[in-house]
Amino acid sequence: MEEIIYYIGVVGSFAFAISGALVGMHKKLDPFGVIIVAFVTAVGGGTLRDTLLEGRDVFWIADPSYIYFILGGAVVAMIFQNKLDRFRTSLLLFDTIGLALFSVAGVQIGLSFNLPYIICVILGVITGAFGGVSRDILVNEIPVVFQKEIYATISIIGSILYIILYHFECSRLINQMIPIATIIVLRTFVVYKEVTLPSIYKNDEVVDEEEW
Repeated sequence: MEEIIYYIGVVGSFAFAISGALVGMHKKLDPFGVIIVAFVTAVGGGTLRDTLLEGRDVFWIADPSYIYFILGGAVVAMIFQNKLDRFRTSLLLFDTIGLALFSVAGVQIGLSFNLPYIICVILGVITGAFGGVSRDILVNEIPVVFQKEIYATISIIGSILYIILYHFECSRLINQMIPIATIIVLRTFVVYKEVTLPSIYKNDEVVDEEEW
């Protein structure tokens, strides 16, 4: 289990690092700023997860090899930025891959601690979504997870699907690949079809802060 979590975490870190670097470059940050945003994107969710779990070391401190993959992702994004000219498409791709892989990794770690299923789902969402939250806050954007776009909901669906397959003792490959593929397909679909959760605001108007 630990080896599988490691490989999923490495690929997820690399993908999220590219996602963060793309956002940093879009905001015209200098190379150091791009690397910082990439790093925070890649480790934000996992760091929060590990902090919540008693007896678990923060993953990138316990195993610094993650840092090299994160730096690699940031450098790849900076070197090939001209190839990644379609910013929204590239960001969607790597952000979705990171979301899928980290959601599954979060659930797996929760299960390895013998936690209740609902807690494992929450850990999956934290691991998958909160790196993006940290990234968006750093670049002064409202986090995607708090807006109309169905982001955390897809992580929840994928995490629950993993729990169901795990409960029925499906093979390890099926247990991992189906939730990952589901998250990627659903995330891509809702973005391109502009599917959103119902608005709680009348006429989609947000109340001005001065009115509070």
